[in-house]
Amino acid sequence: MIVIGADTHKGSHALAAVDEGTGRVRGSREIKADDAGHLAAVRWARGLDDDRVWAIEDCRHVSGRLEQALLAAGERVVRVPPQRMGASRKGERALGKSDEIDALAVARAVVKDGVQKFPVAYLNGQAMEIRLLLDHRSDLVAERTRTINRLRWHLVTLCPELEASLKRKALNDARGLDRVDRHLRKLHAGARTRIARDQIAHLRGLNRQIEALHRELAELVSEHRPRLLEEQGCGALTAAILIGHTAGNERFRSEASFAKQTGTAPIPCSSGKRTQHRLNRGGDRQLNHALHIIAITRAQHDPATKEYLARKEAEGKTTKGALRSLKRYLARHFHQLLAEPPANHSTATDGQPIIEPHLAAEPEQLPPIPPLPPPRRLVNPNTKGQAPSPMVCIG
Repeated sequence: MIVIGADTHKGSHALAAVDEGTGRVRGSREIKADDAGHLAAVRWARGLDDDRVWAIEDCRHVSGRLEQALLAAGERVVRVPPQRMGASRKGERALGKSDEIDALAVARAVVKDGVQKFPVAYLNGQAMEIRLLLDHRSDLVAERTRTINRLRWHLVTLCPELEASLKRKALNDARGLDRVDRHLRKLHAGARTRIARDQIAHLRGLNRQIEALHRELAELVSEHRPRLLEEQGCGALTAAILIGHTAGNERFRSEASFAKQTGTAPIPCSSGKRTQHRLNRGGDRQLNHALHIIAITRAQHDPATKEYLARKEAEGKTTKGALRSLKRYLARHFHQLLAEPPANHSTATDGQPIIEPHLAAEPEQLPPIPPLPPPRRLVNPNTKGQAPSPMVCIG
């Protein structure tokens, strides 16, 4: 079997094929980042070996289109974290850096650790739609924060008493913005006042978009995986993070692989008679953040979780160590939930891999990439008042 490493860029991709058993370079080439280039890459790879796997550096904005084209053509693809490239390049005898060297580093990182150690790429249209909407909402929230900071600095000059009376999230709703706008109308219509009022109008639009996306995400999650919303501490946004950043739970071999991806797998740091583990700072930090929110919420409101944390602290763990044990349990629990078929199984891609079709040796074109599900009409779901389910017994 050969491993084909890909160093992806906006306009071109560098490819390097390496023999899995010996690490010998079987070939390399550069292709354009378009449909013709993807077709040429598949033809070139099929001429090298019938048994192959593609290793793509996980840079979603520049590698996503190549990954989707390869999956649609029936190729096997694994994702390689970018931080693995530095360590892989250190083992090369050739000094320097180039696209070909980077592609070789991607392939040899997979050869060194084994293909089974890396997450498999899947086409999951429903999860991709949730991920895109979630990322768009995060961008809008960041823009709102920047605009609020600029507005408050203007208010320090215009109305310092008013700015000091504003609470932390006072400008996130219409009432707080209306209050500030009424004060600004009474001031002299100078440039600073005009800019501040323009920023208030911009914040009103951002607030409406953010709330609309929140409602749409709640609808998508309730259609796709309603059981996540039944879990205590797992709201619509937290569930959207778990779905969007998992992108098909089938790509993880076990719950231990999922825990490693979430950054909750413990890292041993024992010495002599002292046995302990330290914080894992690796993995997907957004997934880790979602599990942290659920853990904190349950630690505050769930009796079973409070009892579990107290038992761990009685065993000698610190407060943070007990919380890390809880997050490791939650990773196991939510891996089981995400492994269940989605509620809209008939309309979702549900993470199933694209099986390699019987294509001709020299295909004229790649099969079309499956389209995303059509956009949904915004509906205001009644997500309030849902009673959280009790936490299952923790072993």
